[in-house]
Amino acid sequence: MECNPGSPFALIEKRRLASGGKILLFGCAMEFLFDRAEKPAPLWAKFVTVCALLAVYSALCLWVFSTSMMKWEKVWDYRVVFLNGWLTTVKISAAALVMSAIFGVAAALARRSPFLPLKYTAVFYVETVRGLPLMFLVLFGFYGVANILGWDDRMAVGVLVLSLFSGAYIAEVIRAGIESVGRSQWDSARAIGLTPAQTYRLVIFPQVLKQTLPPLAGQFSSLIKDSSLLYIVGISELTFAAQQVNSATYSTFEAYLPLGVCYLLLTLPLSLWTKSLEARVRYET
Repeated sequence: MECNPGSPFALIEKRRLASGGKILLFGCAMEFLFDRAEKPAPLWAKFVTVCALLAVYSALCLWVFSTSMMKWEKVWDYRVVFLNGWLTTVKISAAALVMSAIFGVAAALARRSPFLPLKYTAVFYVETVRGLPLMFLVLFGFYGVANILGWDDRMAVGVLVLSLFSGAYIAEVIRAGIESVGRSQWDSARAIGLTPAQTYRLVIFPQVLKQTLPPLAGQFSSLIKDSSLLYIVGISELTFAAQQVNSATYSTFEAYLPLGVCYLLLTLPLSLWTKSLEARVRYET
């Protein structure tokens, strides 16, 4: 039996269908906000989500700190100080990244050496450095060891201490990656006549690189952030520059916000680069 289009029952049915369509449309739209392994979110949904969140968070920050927005012109006068501090941090971080990687690989291989003096020297280095705070190492390294040796180059001492500190953690990451490789692969490499150096270069290190890229990326980012502690020995890096600007202008928010942004300009590209490198070396085992 058909209902009259103008009857109350027909109107109720139309409203029910309309509300059901709205619910279905809302549910389809909400599906794009979820990124599941079996159904990944489309690229445009990720892009829109990031842009929307940035807009919301930026508006929130502007509203919360709106009373402090009148002092930017004072900080702008010290832009050269920020730039010089940022460049100094870049130099320190670049040198320390290379040196810490060298120290880390050397210590990891030394810990696997059958030569006991070399092995226990590496163990002593790694465990001692990991058990001490970086601030102590910076102060002791410059005002203690370097002062006794007559070495007054603050930059070089700071880079060396930072490299030794980060190298101890990198050594443990690499050692764990090496030990994660199955014993059968070592035996297979020996069976086909590979030397120990060839075994590490052709068999072990490619797999270690895959296993250790995420923790190494985190350690390298931490190294860049840890360079901020070098201001305590008078190195004019980025944090030292922000403190100088804050002392001169009494604009704490405006002095330290660029500090955080400048560190993100260093750490985020490093993180993105390591992720792209991780995708390139990924393979099925």
